[in-house]
Amino acid sequence: MPESNGTLSVVVAGGGTAGHIEPALAVAEALVERHGAAVTALGTPRGLERDLVPARGFDLRFIDPVPVPRRPSVDLLKLPFRVVAAVRQARGILREVKADALIGFGGYVAAPAYLAARSLGIPFFVHEANARAGMANKLGARLGGTAFNAVSGSGMPGRVVGIPVRSALRGGDTHAAAERGREQWGLAPDRKTLLVTGGSQGAVNLNEAVAEAVGTLAGEGFQVLHAYGKRNTAPAPHEHYVALPYIEDMAAAYALADLIVCRSGAMTVAEVTASGLPAVYVPLPHGNGEQALNATGVVAAGAARLVDDAELNPERLVAEVSEILGDDELLAAMRAAARGHSAGDAAAQIADAIIHHTHPGA
Repeated sequence: MPESNGTLSVVVAGGGTAGHIEPALAVAEALVERHGAAVTALGTPRGLERDLVPARGFDLRFIDPVPVPRRPSVDLLKLPFRVVAAVRQARGILREVKADALIGFGGYVAAPAYLAARSLGIPFFVHEANARAGMANKLGARLGGTAFNAVSGSGMPGRVVGIPVRSALRGGDTHAAAERGREQWGLAPDRKTLLVTGGSQGAVNLNEAVAEAVGTLAGEGFQVLHAYGKRNTAPAPHEHYVALPYIEDMAAAYALADLIVCRSGAMTVAEVTASGLPAVYVPLPHGNGEQALNATGVVAAGAARLVDDAELNPERLVAEVSEILGDDELLAAMRAAARGHSAGDAAAQIADAIIHHTHPGA
């Protein structure tokens, strides 16, 4: 039950990549804004949460990561001991913050969190952002967690609510955000802006295509804002081209961009679509094909295009960008399709469900 002062304590578990962290933070913000809950984030020392969570003002606690080896190895033999240790750590944190509920979003931190909550009798919830559910979230649902899906057919039963997106992207002051971005990155207000990002780690193929295409794009009157990834080599400078290892202020980047070229991770597609931004998605060429599935709906709606990674080269990049940014009617139609496709406020739905399940009188 809630603490004596009436404040509900909720732990959000999602770490490793922005695809796990951002929906967790969107729900955390909704819990605070709508219900005044006390929220603690659970992560690992290795993930992006080290920077992202404190920057958004939330308390962050660490447990050891528990990756599951795909092949027989010494690490596989150590797995049971690592799981036990991580569950013990998670139990300690849940007790310390007097958690009334936990919600996980997949990744290395989620499975120990689900097991810990189950062992303590704490209600727990599971959100799957991808078109195909991961092992940790399937485990959470089987353990009795209340499950939510971004889309139907993920392989995990649960209510379909969409992907939680921070409120600033759904209804913030986009004009102010765009002005903020132009000022901090020195972008011209009279040129259409192409935003290129390969996600938190960058994408080498996208980087190489941009490096060879930027001269042509600048010559056609466009400018490029490019997040090339902290682990990658900084691109050569060019006029009307701003290259950054990582963009902290994505709300500003989305607001000032006219078109984005990027991977199609579930969180990226959700944020881009909620921002009303036309897109050219280049899915990761490996894995189980879920990145292409993530973008299927918005492509069918006319808000985006899909280009196979193997087909992306400087010529194809220039052709796609020039066709879209060079046609105001097409650009407007894609923008309208993106705005019309945006899902409801999943963060609010999930926050309300947690509160009503945990504290029915709220």
